[in-house]
Amino acid sequence: MKHNLEAGTDSLRTQYFRVILMGISAFVVNTTEFVPVALLSDIAQDFSITTAETGWMLTLYAWIVAAMSLPLMLLTGKLERKRLLLAVFVVFIASHVLSVFAWSFQVLLISRVGIALSHAIFWSITAAIILRVAPEGKKALALSVLATGTSLAMVLGVPIGRLVGQWFGWRTTFGGIGVIAFVVFVLQAKLLPTLPSMFEGSARKVPELLKNPLLVCLYLFCFVVFTAHYAAYSYIEPYMRQVGSISENLTTFILLLFGGAGLIGSVIFSRWGDKSNTKLMLVSTILMLLSMVTLLLAVKSIWSLSVITLLWGTALMLLVICTQAKVIMIDDKAQDVVMSMFSGVINLGIGTGALLGGYAVTHISLSSVGFIGAAVASMALLLIIFMIQRFPALR
Repeated sequence: MKHNLEAGTDSLRTQYFRVILMGISAFVVNTTEFVPVALLSDIAQDFSITTAETGWMLTLYAWIVAAMSLPLMLLTGKLERKRLLLAVFVVFIASHVLSVFAWSFQVLLISRVGIALSHAIFWSITAAIILRVAPEGKKALALSVLATGTSLAMVLGVPIGRLVGQWFGWRTTFGGIGVIAFVVFVLQAKLLPTLPSMFEGSARKVPELLKNPLLVCLYLFCFVVFTAHYAAYSYIEPYMRQVGSISENLTTFILLLFGGAGLIGSVIFSRWGDKSNTKLMLVSTILMLLSMVTLLLAVKSIWSLSVITLLWGTALMLLVICTQAKVIMIDDKAQDVVMSMFSGVINLGIGTGALLGGYAVTHISLSSVGFIGAAVASMALLLIIFMIQRFPALR
């Protein structure tokens, strides 16, 4: 009923504009998370440090988002959502200005802390906001638009950020993200309605949610999936270059293809997500596992690698949206808390996967990361099979 009152008073066109705007917001926020991967060498050169030291930008970011998502969500739980979103973007934009003028690597890290904190709140509230402003009966579409914004960050955001960095310097890339974020901020201020917080809980809500075995299993599943993915994907660029002897241009093409596959996953979810969510999760887990197992064979052929990349990228996106759609419906009164914990779990997986992959590269070999990822993905497969048997709600 509340949804009808919020959405019904505005034209259908305005409602769709709001959904698209939230998708663009997701694109901007995720581009800044991923883009340092494409700029590590340039940043390292500028500050005369190693690329391994520069990699702290990625690690620090993921762990801050993981650690701070829930505390920040609880601190801001009662605030009106539009105002909170605008405040988040003010911090986001200011942090990018600091990135542009960073006079040392330590200052750049401080700017990344600001961005990570705004990221933590953004992903805690965004899914709930987009569901509230979406037209009636278009919840799956709204979530897929949000996911499309995320995957476009990898498809367009990262390669464009890299090109801008190569032509005008890495600082210009961060400056450009800041400018786009400012335009988004102005549009949010004009287009979004007042959205009173629907969160009725407090810190006491967390133990209550964690007593829900289905939610805990979904979080665990998501953590294992992201650990598996990032154990292999964090090192996919050197893997292709050194293990597969693939050229720079074809490496860029494969990375673009991976991001593009995310769009395929979004489209599949918008078509079948409401009816076949659990089946999509099961099939996607199997596809992800197979992609990692066959990675070493596929990397020798650009055609095989392209097929593997499409399957892997589509599967990952489907797993993210399907799991998100499941967890957000578990408690209508605590969607923000549920999503902040979800965002934290994902970033915990990103950090753990990158550490695991790094350990494998150092102590086993670069060519082992696909098998390490597959070993973790097989645990995800066992977990989803267990969940389907254990919880009738999934069937």
